[in-house]
Amino acid sequence: MNTIKHKFVYAALLLVQFYLPRTCFSQNIDLCNKADNSSKIVVAGGSITEILFLLEKQKQIVALDVTSNYPNETKNYPSIGYVRNLSTEGVMSMSPELILAEDDIGPPSVVNQIKSLGIDFRIIEEEASSDGVIKKIRCVSKIVDKEKEAEKIINNQFKPQIKKLEKNRKKIESKKIKGMLVLSMRGTSPIIAGGNTSGDSYMHMVGLENIFKDVDGWKSITIESIIELNPDYVIFPNKEMHKSSDVNNLKENPFFKNTKAGKNNNFIYDDGMAVLGFGPRTISSALNTTKKILDF
Repeated sequence: MNTIKHKFVYAALLLVQFYLPRTCFSQNIDLCNKADNSSKIVVAGGSITEILFLLEKQKQIVALDVTSNYPNETKNYPSIGYVRNLSTEGVMSMSPELILAEDDIGPPSVVNQIKSLGIDFRIIEEEASSDGVIKKIRCVSKIVDKEKEAEKIINNQFKPQIKKLEKNRKKIESKKIKGMLVLSMRGTSPIIAGGNTSGDSYMHMVGLENIFKDVDGWKSITIESIIELNPDYVIFPNKEMHKSSDVNNLKENPFFKNTKAGKNNNFIYDDGMAVLGFGPRTISSALNTTKKILDF
């Protein structure tokens, strides 16, 4: 797949992944118990893949879903398809000993089929916060017997970041700075993060007041509503998506040029999965966003 096509496909999948509602599957086992065998792992979910690489368990991975695109080495693994549209045959053809999945795995019929086969299948619960990221790392580390390594990383890397993030978040909250997060600018109505979305949770981590918090879910909105609510900052996950959307000069874009964000060129970009995936990179992404806001 050429680079341009790859970027377009990834952008489209990112849009689908976060625009559709998440579906959670309850399980009657302790999700985080150590696996009997983690020698051949199939992963459905980019944040879990990032955790396995963080814990240096990538050699045990035999296949990944297409949202698992970080780090770069992920492109060398066989693909099981898109996390929300998997097939039982595709997953089981990899002969996994362990399947680790995010809670938006689907469709439900495939999840139920795989469960019925007796494979060690863990669907990791999602909590869209800094604490949630740490819980996810600890859970995965326990499953793959890397608890000591995980705690060292958490203490040395993530706890200092979270401490700085919390300090910056309080500063931003005290200033009552308003923001919005745009998932897509395609068409005439941007798709934005309303309440009950990973985008809203990210803005809460940063300390921004989501001007569309009263909108439920990911929704298309009008230019009038943006101008009326007047964001100070606009966050764009996945810069490549927006590069292809004729928004190269956002200051002059009619959606933003009459807002504080447009007048002050307060636009913030980052990788889509880093912002919305709530994996290891989300904490550093949020911290970097707070630094940009406080330094602007």
